[in-house]
Amino acid sequence: MSSLAPFVMIGGFIMFVSIAWYINTYNRFVKYRNRIEEAWSGIDVALRRRFNLIPNLIRAIEGYAKHEAEVLDKESTRFTGSADVPDRMAEESRLSNSINGLLALAEDYPDLKASKNFFSLQQTLNDIESDIQNARNRFNGSVRRYNTLVESFPSSYIAGKYNYTRKEYFTLELATQREMTSVDFSSSSK
Repeated sequence: MSSLAPFVMIGGFIMFVSIAWYINTYNRFVKYRNRIEEAWSGIDVALRRRFNLIPNLIRAIEGYAKHEAEVLDKESTRFTGSADVPDRMAEESRLSNSINGLLALAEDYPDLKASKNFFSLQQTLNDIESDIQNARNRFNGSVRRYNTLVESFPSSYIAGKYNYTRKEYFTLELATQREMTSVDFSSSSK
């Protein structure tokens, strides 16, 4: 029996390490899932703050461009606040495009641009969209770690067993984002 003792100890050690790895990997899935939910909550709060700013933007612009203000008002009434990431991205992108159109419209009305109220609203929108960007970065970082764990071997075994599947990244063009102008450095003269 003494000749079996080393094998039993080695077998016990391998069993202990395997169980510890299994528990640790499962707990990492739970941790990353919770971090994704927490980060999504941060995005949701910032997006709702932006949505709540829309009535003030509409009131500020109504006197200058009633039609455009009505378009944004109609767009904002279609907001459902979906918890599904792809649906929410589409919804928020439509809203961003409408807000972006309103901000572009303000360029045509110098009195509106000079208004303290509109300037304050635009500054608040910039701050909120900065918060959205930061929350999105946290969310996508958590999703990246989670997806890596889902797809890596041997943790993919646990992912399959407990139905942990890839999560989608959150992408959104913000209303205050400006497109970069392209610069052509090629020489036109010969």
